[in-house]
Amino acid sequence: MAHKLLIETPEPGCVEYVVEESNLKGDSEKRLWIVGEYMMAGHKNKNGRIYDVNEMSREVNRYSDQFINNKRAMGELNHPTSAEVDLERACHLVTELKMNGDVAKGKSMVLQTPMGKILESLIKDGVQVGVSSRALGKLVPKEGADDTNLVKDMKLVAIDCVADPSYPRAFVNGILESKQYIISSDGSFEELYDNFENSIASLPQRDVEEYLKKQVLEFISKIQGKQ
Repeated sequence: MAHKLLIETPEPGCVEYVVEESNLKGDSEKRLWIVGEYMMAGHKNKNGRIYDVNEMSREVNRYSDQFINNKRAMGELNHPTSAEVDLERACHLVTELKMNGDVAKGKSMVLQTPMGKILESLIKDGVQVGVSSRALGKLVPKEGADDTNLVKDMKLVAIDCVADPSYPRAFVNGILESKQYIISSDGSFEELYDNFENSIASLPQRDVEEYLKKQVLEFISKIQGKQ
């Protein structure tokens, strides 16, 4: 079973913004921080998924060791369409992420990058900005619950900053969650195209265009159905 790219957004009001009292660099510019609940496990979320508390705890520890402790835990302004972090779109740096019961609480420093400046301006102007996790995982249907999936083999990619979490991001969800990935033994991952390529390869050349048209129309139909 291939891994899917999953995004999860906590309920509105789970994070707050804090301006530091003093700057460690000794200059007059104060930094803006984001603190609050970044991820939740053990309960069904609004996407119909349940994350195992122990798995999420292990993944939080791995992410902290490999990324946060090495100052590599950057997040983007809005979700991209891939499972990699684009340095040009980085807007904040996660400095803390720890499990507190079934909730992963985090802290991030808003960066002085172009996207970080946009994020800072939005927050200062009163725009409701939230955080949204981007992770790879396998979806396993829960027995006896048609609308619920258990998430297995979670691999946290990033925590991104998004518009008001109550805003319906069906189009973004459709793009991200239509992709599948294979995780290798060294922890790296690559996008899986085999099913799509095999489907085209088995068709006569004259039918390829019709097949592609059908796939696009089905994708648009699914997006519209979620709105």
